[in-house]
Amino acid sequence: MRRQALTGDPRFLAAEPRPAVAAGLLQRFTNIRRDEVGPALAAGLLFFCVLTALMVVRPAREALGMQRGIEAIRWLFLGTVLVTLAVNPLFGALVSRFRRLVFVNATYLFFAFGLVAFYLLLVLAPESAGQTSGQVFYVWFSVFNLFAVMLFWALMADRFTLEQAKRLFGAIALGGTLGAIFGPWLASELARPLGTPALLLAAAGFLVLALAAAAWLARQRPEQGRAPEEDALIGGSAWEGLHEVVRSPYLLAICGYVLILAVMSTFLYFTRLQMVAALGTDIDMRTAMFARIDLITQVATLLLQALVTGHLMKRLGVSVTLALLPVTALLGFVGLAIAGSIAALVAFEATFRAVQRGIMRPSRETLFTVVPRAERYKAKAFIDTFVYRVGDVAGAQTEGLLKQFGMGLIALGAVAVPLAAAWMALGVWIGYAQLGRAQGTQQAEGETA
Repeated sequence: MRRQALTGDPRFLAAEPRPAVAAGLLQRFTNIRRDEVGPALAAGLLFFCVLTALMVVRPAREALGMQRGIEAIRWLFLGTVLVTLAVNPLFGALVSRFRRLVFVNATYLFFAFGLVAFYLLLVLAPESAGQTSGQVFYVWFSVFNLFAVMLFWALMADRFTLEQAKRLFGAIALGGTLGAIFGPWLASELARPLGTPALLLAAAGFLVLALAAAAWLARQRPEQGRAPEEDALIGGSAWEGLHEVVRSPYLLAICGYVLILAVMSTFLYFTRLQMVAALGTDIDMRTAMFARIDLITQVATLLLQALVTGHLMKRLGVSVTLALLPVTALLGFVGLAIAGSIAALVAFEATFRAVQRGIMRPSRETLFTVVPRAERYKAKAFIDTFVYRVGDVAGAQTEGLLKQFGMGLIALGAVAVPLAAAWMALGVWIGYAQLGRAQGTQQAEGETA
């Protein structure tokens, strides 16, 4: 019997242990190895909780932000830039003085208490919850949105190597997409029986669950991870992130990439607001249209993250995956200028957001696996919050200026197309620069050994 098994008798091959077969299938479709299942699940659960918290209250932000019209949102973007600039040194000081799990927990708890504070305002003083407080909430949520997601990905870059990031980040991002789908569904189920304020408490609850997931992730020890240094203090100054960005061509290039990303996203955002606003003033109709676009986007993102992203980064490299979104933007704005219909908008935005979240975002986050730990948190925080919001303001003001001169989608496309071409070239350069940094690190480690 033993001889038959060794010589490959089909009866014995078929009896191969099921866990081994399952592990083989898992690695084939998701690129996750057996020893990485625990860390990947913990990371995916953490992202699920964070995105659920964000998406549960996002509809409230959109509704409150539009109370004074679309033009007011342009100025809210400027307020958000100033707040993110003020918060960055505070976050930098937190990163410098405390260990990783402490500042991760402190950041998420800070935002959870903020949600509770807004809940108390809505419940105990509803007469004070007018347009001004709505705009304050819009700015606060915009800062919360960026810092919560930025911190998650900074943690991922600190926990996984570049090789792991290329394979795992797509699958890990799948947890966030599931949260982005679950959050709006939960909001629709809770808003009617419990009221909108209850959504804020639900979001705070999911942030607390995120802390538990972060603790679970901290207990995992991936074979190729960065466990030996994960508990060390990072140190440095509160403004170290800005200093490193200014001194590093690599980080400056990432700044440029993120800046153009924000400008393009804002062009699309205001185009959507205006086209949906032109359909009528009924809030329910607008909400339904926004929800429809979000649903299509999330389903497409889900498929990309589950089946495509990890394989693309592994086989084609980061340069190609970073260039895909600029190509999508270029073709999308051309198509939108030609068609000019709500159907073209839905198709373009769903494709753009799906490629952004399903392919570009996991790929972009691998860029920070080849920089020092301080840059993974401090420089990344500056880029993903302040630089991104500067792009928001630039895009909003440019789109508004074109509108004032009576220029429509064709003029917007004339600005977006060359910008997308420059964006694509920048993405390709960054991908090759990352490869050079990774090879340099490997050579240095080999010489040290």
